[in-house]
Amino acid sequence: RIGGVPLIDGGTVRLPRMIGMSRALDMILTGRGVSADEALQFGLANRVVPKGKAKEEAIRLATEISRHPWMCLRHDRLSCHEQVSLPFKIAMKNELLHGLQSIP
Repeated sequence: RIGGVPLIDGGTVRLPRMIGMSRALDMILTGRGVSADEALQFGLANRVVPKGKAKEEAIRLATEISRHPWMCLRHDRLSCHEQVSLPFKIAMKNELLHGLQSIP
């Protein structure tokens, strides 16, 4: 929290959904930041790398991801985002439709 400005960037919606109400309220109401290890524990970060190694790790990760067909990655990502608001059976059908679109 900076200067008493309320959150209007989706933080009060997304953060509780990501890390739970208790942790989210702690961060939102106190305005405190979290360490890298705490962010990892909360699920806000997927990995922590040694200081000075972030760029190297980012390049390694990008290289790993880029080895996969871009169309598959695109549709898998879309399916992941879209499933949040869909009932399970419809989300499964949606995943299949995305999968079929990514097969040449």
